Amino acid sequence: MPVHIDDVMRLVCHISEVEKLQIAVKSSAKGALLAGAIAFAGGMVGGPPGIAVGGAFGGLLGAWMTSGQFKPLPQIIMELPPNQQLTLSNDVHNIVRHLDWSDAAQLIALVMGNDILKQQVMSAISAFFIKQLNAEVRHFD
Repeated sequence: MPVHIDDVMRLVCHISEVEKLQIAVKSSAKGALLAGAIAFAGGMVGGPPGIAVGGAFGGLLGAWMTSGQFKPLPQIIMELPPNQQLTLSNDVHNIVRHLDWSDAAQLIALVMGNDILKQQVMSAISAFFIKQLNAEVRHFD
């Protein structure tokens, strides 16, 4: 059976949407570093009260800088370059290759009806994003 990349990518998007998976590029360290640097500068200028003010301001600025970093996974998948989409598709296809499907709807039904397969596909999606983009995948309710 030939690899149906579009079918597999629809499966990945469907699971990501149903399971409310989101991705965050790891930038928390940048926000924490910024908060610490501003607290330090505040301490140098204003002593202990400056630390408090700098820490509060730095924390808010760091939170603002990293806000919006979580994006829905289907959106990220559609924005991937073709070579990365192919890699993700191949990773997932290795899990579902034993299934016999004629279109994306049938593939989705087969996988969604099997909790073990669904979990394996979700694990492959997470592993791909960790390995390829140094990103974190989270499940949001």
